[in-house]
Amino acid sequence: MHDIQNEIDHRGIAIDEVGISGLRYPVTFDDGHTRQQGIADISVTVGLQADRRGTHMSRMITLVHEEAATLTPQELPIVLKRGLTLLDAPTLTLALTLPIATMVSAPASKQQSWQAHDVTLTGRITPHGCLITTSVTTHVTSLCPCSKAISDYGAHNQRSEITLEITGSADAPYPLPVHEAVHLLRSAGSAPVIPLIKRPDERVVTMQAYDHPVFVEDMIRDVSLTCREKGLNHAIKAKNLESIHSHDAIATLHHTC
Repeated sequence: MHDIQNEIDHRGIAIDEVGISGLRYPVTFDDGHTRQQGIADISVTVGLQADRRGTHMSRMITLVHEEAATLTPQELPIVLKRGLTLLDAPTLTLALTLPIATMVSAPASKQQSWQAHDVTLTGRITPHGCLITTSVTTHVTSLCPCSKAISDYGAHNQRSEITLEITGSADAPYPLPVHEAVHLLRSAGSAPVIPLIKRPDERVVTMQAYDHPVFVEDMIRDVSLTCREKGLNHAIKAKNLESIHSHDAIATLHHTC
C-alpha cells in the first residue's frame, strides 16, 4: 500500500514535535527498589524533518509496547535510542505518568495503608545528548507559623502538594529513586498525610504538625537543601491548599549544580 506519510513535503518547514498523547497503557514500573504495575498516561513525540510529510504514529505504539512495557528508569536512554532508529527522527521525547504507592504506618496504632504519589518520567534525546527527568508529587500537612504565633490556641493547617523534579545526567539518568524522593517530600511538611489513622494516631499527627510549623517557602527550601547536598539538579513546586483563605499559596525554585 502507498505510504502517504513517507511522501516528500515541499514547504521546507521542520516541526519541533509531533506525535501522540493521552495513550493509556499497562506498564510495570521497576527501578530495582520499587516494582508496581499500573496504567500509565503516555505521550511520544518526535522532531519531524522539513522534507517529511508525516511521522509514523503507529510505530510509537510499537515502541511503547515493545520497549516500555516494563519501565526501568535507568534503561530509558536505551529505549530512546531505539525509538530514534524505529521512527527515523532527529529527536524523540517519551513521557510516562503513573501512580506509585508506598506503604505507610500510622504513628500510634501502627495500622498500615497505601499512600499514592504521582510519578512522571520524561526522556528526551537529541543530537546533543539525552536527558531524563523524574518528577514525584505527593501530599503533606502544613501548619502556618504565623497563625500559631498570633493565636492564643490552635493554628490553621492544610493539605499541601509538593512536586520534586530531578534531572539526571548521561552517567546517572536516575540519580534519586522514587522511594527516596517520596521520603524526602513527606518529611518536608509539618506532618505526613496518612490514609488510615485512628484517634490515637490523629492526636500524634495533630501535635506533630503544631510542633513543626512551616511556610510554603520553608518546604521548598528544605527539600532544595537536601538536593544540593546530594549534588542533584532539581526543580521544586509547592502549593498550600489554604484552609482559611480564598487563595492557594505557591512557591517554586530551580537549581542546577
